[in-house]
Amino acid sequence: MRTLLRMALLSVLLAATTLPAYAAGRLKLYCSTDIAWCELMSKEFEKRTGIRVGMTRASSGETLAKIRAEKSNPKGDVWWGGTGDPHLQAAEEGLSQAYNSPKLSELHDWAKAPHQATGGKTVGIYLGALGFGYNRELLAKKGLPVPKCWNDLLHSAYKDEVMMAYPSTSGTAYTTLATMVQLFGEEGGFNYMKGLHKNISQYTKSGSAGIKASARGEITVGIVFVHGAVKQAVSGFPIEAVSPCEGTGYEIGSVSIINGARNVENARKFVDFALTADVQSRSGEVKSYQVPSNKNAISPPEAPDVSSIKLIDYNHALYGSKAERNRLLKKWDTDVKVLPR
Repeated sequence: MRTLLRMALLSVLLAATTLPAYAAGRLKLYCSTDIAWCELMSKEFEKRTGIRVGMTRASSGETLAKIRAEKSNPKGDVWWGGTGDPHLQAAEEGLSQAYNSPKLSELHDWAKAPHQATGGKTVGIYLGALGFGYNRELLAKKGLPVPKCWNDLLHSAYKDEVMMAYPSTSGTAYTTLATMVQLFGEEGGFNYMKGLHKNISQYTKSGSAGIKASARGEITVGIVFVHGAVKQAVSGFPIEAVSPCEGTGYEIGSVSIINGARNVENARKFVDFALTADVQSRSGEVKSYQVPSNKNAISPPEAPDVSSIKLIDYNHALYGSKAERNRLLKKWDTDVKVLPR
C-alpha cells in the first residue's frame, strides 16, 4: 500500500513539474496564406525552436471572425498572413496586442507603417499587388478578347467567365472592393462592382479559389493578387497574370499576436521568426511570390516586379478601420449582392 501511495504521489509531482513545461512548448497559429506556406512556416518554426505548433488555416475574413468570436476566451496565439486590413481592424477592436520585435529595423518602411499606425499591434510581412489572371487556352477556345484592364472585365463577352470571393470572407475580395472605390470614387466604384457582378459565375469564400479554378479550366478569369496568378503559371498551368492598366490596390500581409494569447512568449518568438530574412527568403519553395518585408530577404526570380505595376495610394488606415470596412461590406450586400446575374 505504501508503495502504491509513493507511486501515486510521484505521478502527481511529475505532472506538476512537466505540465507547465509542456504548455510553454506550444503555439496555436492561425494562418491565412496558402496552406503549403502555412505548413512550411509551422514545421520550420518547430524545427528551430522545439515549440509544437497547432495550425489552423482560414481566409482573412474568416480568421478575423473567429478571433472576434473567441475574444472572451482566446484559443489562438498568433495570426500570420492574409491581407493587412483585417489585421488593422483586429488591432482597432483590441483583438491583438503590441509587440516591438528586434527585427523591426530590418524592415521596409511600408512594412513598418501598420506597426506605427496601431501602436505596435501588427506588422507587415509581405506586399502583394491586386490584379487577375486568365486561362489563355480557354480564352482562345471561346474567342474572348484579351483583358488588360479592370474595365475589360465588364465586357458582356465575360458573362459567367469571372470568379471572385465574397468581400465579407476574403481579404482579397475586400481589397478589390476598396480598390474600386479609391480608383473610381464611391459611386463609380460601386457601379463597377455592379457591372462586374453581372459577369460573376460564382462567389467563393477564399480569395485564391478563383485563380485555382481558372488553372483547372473551370473558369476563364480569377480575380486575385498578381502573385497568386504567377504561382499557377509557374506550376505549369496556362495562366497569364495581369496588372490592370488603370492602376490597382495592394495588400500588406501582416502578423499579429492575439490579445489574451495563452503562449504569448512563444507568439513573440514566432513574430521574430516570421520577420527574419532567411525565413522570408524561403517563400519561393512553396511558390509564394509576394514581396518580402525584410530588406535583406531574397525575392524569388519569378516574383512580380512591383516597381513596374501602377499602384494606387491605397489608404490602409481608412479602409482597414472597422467602421469603413463594415459600411462598405453592408453597402455591397444591399447594392450588389442582391442583384440578379
